[in-house]
Amino acid sequence: MSTTQSERLRELLEPLVTSQGLDLEEIAVDSVGRKRVLRVVVDSDAGADLDQIADVSRELSARLDETDAMGEGEYTLEVGTPGAERQLTEHRHYLRAVDRLVRFQLAEGGELVARILDVDDEGLDLEVPGVKGRKASGRRVGFAEIDKARVQVEFNRKDKKDMTEEEEA
Repeated sequence: MSTTQSERLRELLEPLVTSQGLDLEEIAVDSVGRKRVLRVVVDSDAGADLDQIADVSRELSARLDETDAMGEGEYTLEVGTPGAERQLTEHRHYLRAVDRLVRFQLAEGGELVARILDVDDEGLDLEVPGVKGRKASGRRVGFAEIDKARVQVEFNRKDKKDMTEEEEA
């Protein structure tokens, strides 16, 4: 049974990432001209700050230097987080996206943009924003109904603290 380079790298690097309190979300080896780039994406429930990224990057670099996991030749190691418009693929991703606006591609076809209110083992409770002055509505979506889901960037959204302060004023 053969394993891909990404699988071997995951087996090698995942224990180091989890020892830093992070989840290993993605590993990709890309060729950019003659150069190779190893991209490692990490995250946690609380997010990952720059110090954590730097620490895990040093750990991964040291481990890779001790092995031949990347083979001969030079490569660049890039360690980062999933970014603002992350794709949701794991249950933990949905939990981390509670209160975030998400664009869903539904398995039956069609698209839905809604805010995640709650997540359980079967699916999601959503708030679908109202259109043209209508109130928002609730909707339940099971995981089996979701083909793809991606967090949306919101520039004007007030967080719960801001909304509570406005209500009190």
